[in-house]
Amino acid sequence: MEFKDYYQTLGVAREATADEIKKAFRRLARKYHPDVSKEKNAEARMKEVNEAYAVLSDPEKRAAYDQLGANYQAGQDFRPPPNWDAGFEFSGREFGGGGGADFSDFFAELFGRSRAGPGRGESARFNIRGEDRHAKILIALEDAYQGASRVLTLRVPAVDDQGHVTMKEHSLNVRIPKGVQEGQVLRLAGQGSPGIGEGKSGDLYLEIHFEPHPRFRVDGRDVYATLRVAPWEAALGASVKASLPVGAVEVRIPPNSQNGRNLRLKGRGIPAATPGDLYLVLEVVLPKADNPKARELYEAMARELAFDPRGSES
Repeated sequence: MEFKDYYQTLGVAREATADEIKKAFRRLARKYHPDVSKEKNAEARMKEVNEAYAVLSDPEKRAAYDQLGANYQAGQDFRPPPNWDAGFEFSGREFGGGGGADFSDFFAELFGRSRAGPGRGESARFNIRGEDRHAKILIALEDAYQGASRVLTLRVPAVDDQGHVTMKEHSLNVRIPKGVQEGQVLRLAGQGSPGIGEGKSGDLYLEIHFEPHPRFRVDGRDVYATLRVAPWEAALGASVKASLPVGAVEVRIPPNSQNGRNLRLKGRGIPAATPGDLYLVLEVVLPKADNPKARELYEAMARELAFDPRGSES
């Protein structure tokens, strides 16, 4: 997928004010609108202009786009990094949904999810309740096992008096419930946008994602980890200690275990009424033959064991 330079599309500088962006859009709309344009590629160009304006005229989308695309150029191969939008607070009432259905795959990759929902205009017409907001947050896997209270800092775009988009941060205390899952949404009542007049504030919805972990991988409520064992532990069987997201446990390695074997610890996954399981994937680690004694032992095995690791290959 190619990176789209929306500033280049509208012909404005990255530091352009909201008013300059609006003027550029109007100028290009007069030039490329299919109903009046003589340009042969008018429809395609107008689509590009509309897409660029949809992002750059929205302070939230523009701030996220600016942070993500600061080091990219138009046409450059582009894949957004995982959780690039974590910590941004966006307006909208729903997670999921389309938005920009007639725009490019690039737009859909960035804003096609969790960016739909009524805009400011709709909220203003009702003139009652504040707009709901949402954000993606990253938590430690250990928090899902025990529950936790965390102070989270979210970034909210705002337009200053000169028309430039700036980032404001605000912190809030959040209770992470025990057993929370990847993708689960927490509702914080009254933490969204303030209401108009006597209207109540909207709600803030936090979509939970787990921080990358050096040892554990999560799949639903199941958790996977690699357990490194010595060749003799795998061959003869052994009892070894394995670290879990919370605490440790003694694990019995069955004799004649092979590399890649899964050991299931029932109910040791993410807690719930029906908890997930934890799977330990065995990785047999060979000691190095880097001293005379080790070489002697390996040479004895080579002589005395009738073992051909390729014997089962066709």
